[in-house]
Amino acid sequence: MATKTRAKAKRKKTTVTKTARRRKTVRKTRTIRKKSAKRAPPRRAARTKAKPTVKVAAKPRPVSQREQAEPVKPPPSRPAQPTAAEQRIGVVTHYYSHLSVVAMQLEPGTTLRVGDVIHIRGHTTDFTQKIESLEVNHAPVTEVAPNDDFGLKVIEHAREHDIVYKVRS
Repeated sequence: MATKTRAKAKRKKTTVTKTARRRKTVRKTRTIRKKSAKRAPPRRAARTKAKPTVKVAAKPRPVSQREQAEPVKPPPSRPAQPTAAEQRIGVVTHYYSHLSVVAMQLEPGTTLRVGDVIHIRGHTTDFTQKIESLEVNHAPVTEVAPNDDFGLKVIEHAREHDIVYKVRS
């Protein structure tokens, strides 16, 4: 019997030590990790509904205004070609907006002088002016030739590829 009691005692001791070990592990503080933030799903573009067209009824006019209906004037249209009094002399190559200066390329056989009247015409440009200032390499000159790189002071905005005409007087 002594062997049985010893075996029981050994078993008890082992069970006691296991529970003690378990208690120790339970008593240990657990490190708490922060949960990672969940990402929001990407937003989809809102569907735009087709807006119904609203029919606007014409306002009734008084009888006195009905009689005096104004004729509709067409917008002033400019001719596609320059007038016969103009001669094409060059093309705008660059516009310096902070100076209101154009750089031009003259066509062969043409000259330009201070005091000449020019007409600059383009897609959105159409104005006439008298030449008051011509400069070659920042030096004022009175006449320029086709192979000169020169600047010309203008009164309105001009754009590249605008055509320059000399108005004959």
